[in-house]
Amino acid sequence: MDMARKFLQMGYTRARRYANHPSGRKYGPGGKPLPRSPDTAKAQAAAFFHAKWKKAREDDVYLRLRKRHREAYG
Repeated sequence: MDMARKFLQMGYTRARRYANHPSGRKYGPGGKPLPRSPDTAKAQAAAFFHAKWKKAREDDVYLRLRKRHREAYG
C-alpha cells in the first residue's frame, strides 16, 4: 500500500510539472527559469492524482500498518 501511495504522489508531482511546463523543463540554457504556460488538462490530471494520494495516505488500514512498521523498524 505504501508503494501505491508513493506512485500516486509521483503521479501528482509529475502531472504538476507538466501542467506548468509542457516540456517538463523548469530551466532553460544558462539556468534561467522558463516561463510557465499552464495546461488545464494536465492540471486536471494533477488534481485527480492529488485527491487519490490524499485518500490513500489517510486510509485507516494504511495508517495502522505504517505505525506498526515504524514501531518495529524505526
